[in-house]
Amino acid sequence: MNRKQRIAIDMDDVIADTVEKFLSIYRREHNLELSAEEMHGKELRDALPAELYSTTRQYINQPGFFRDIPVMPDSQRVVKELYEKYDVFIVSAAMEFRNSLIDKYDWLAEYFPFIVWEHIIFCGLKIVNVDIFIDDRSRNFAGFEGRALLYTSHHNLLIDNYERVNNWQQVADKLL
Repeated sequence: MNRKQRIAIDMDDVIADTVEKFLSIYRREHNLELSAEEMHGKELRDALPAELYSTTRQYINQPGFFRDIPVMPDSQRVVKELYEKYDVFIVSAAMEFRNSLIDKYDWLAEYFPFIVWEHIIFCGLKIVNVDIFIDDRSRNFAGFEGRALLYTSHHNLLIDNYERVNNWQQVADKLL
């Protein structure tokens, strides 16, 4: 029996625009505007003034942080199309932030209601048996033997040893 190819898709900075959520908090709470140049190749916290360095952890651990993150442009349409052709799994290292579990589940139910609960994997290490893996963190590809697609984010711009996708239309062009 032939099975569909399996795809694992990360949430943060892939289908959920977590960077934009952080930037809106820093604009609102600290009157701070960060440019793309300031964040290029860096973790967000490393682009912040020293006195705000620890605030990313504070914000990300607050209940509700993950509930209202903006959806990445075109991700809903493309993931739905992928869902018809592949076995799609959402894989998120949600265990790192215990308050994120309910928020992420509810966020997925609202924005990606066609993804059944059996295809949502909240984990620590992303050890998954899939054919294609879309993630913004290259460390999650360690030991992965399938096709790795590095989804572009400010922190991974200096990494060049993976097949890269810059947006969801590029994902569609490669996989649909």
